[in-house]
Amino acid sequence: MGRPAEVAVKFSVPFVGEISGTWRPDDAERKAAWELYVELITRVSVVELGPSEGVLREALSSQYTLFHTTRDILRRYGPDVAPRSRQGEITFGSLAVTVLNAVVRPLLTRWHPALAEHEAARLPGVAPQQHEQEWEQEAELRQQLRLARHTLTDLARVLAEVAGAADLLAPAQPRIPNQPGGGLESGGAGSPTSGNPT
Repeated sequence: MGRPAEVAVKFSVPFVGEISGTWRPDDAERKAAWELYVELITRVSVVELGPSEGVLREALSSQYTLFHTTRDILRRYGPDVAPRSRQGEITFGSLAVTVLNAVVRPLLTRWHPALAEHEAARLPGVAPQQHEQEWEQEAELRQQLRLARHTLTDLARVLAEVAGAADLLAPAQPRIPNQPGGGLESGGAGSPTSGNPT
């Protein structure tokens, strides 16, 4: 089925240290892992922002939404993703709560009000991105977002393995037509030299 009976977990969480051990997921945890994986890989929270790329407010808003989405997943699946019989072991619940409380919550608690205060001082006619780039704390917030991204990316890869999914953060390059292993053979049907439109 492509879903391992157990997964080796090892990654670092700021202010917590290294999380390592063996996760033996059940079906509820695999389903929850897939849901959270989809949330992580489709958000700005795991996308690298260059020095002058993106908007910090968008990145923080993505983290805020991720916090609520993770909480909803935990509520929906209930104790099945953090069973008492496995207390002290790695479970979906223990990983999700640790990352929420050690990575996402501190980031939002400190930086959401700080950025909001800076945004309130934006003068008319100044673009939001330009105003952000002029903020003296802009580089520090970008660094904190970068640290959070590393942890969330590591978590996403663990979730992908548990769910039996491909690593969509680093997808394989598509095959190039007319190359060994590619999608089209030279002169074959549908190729530019065959005369048949595609």
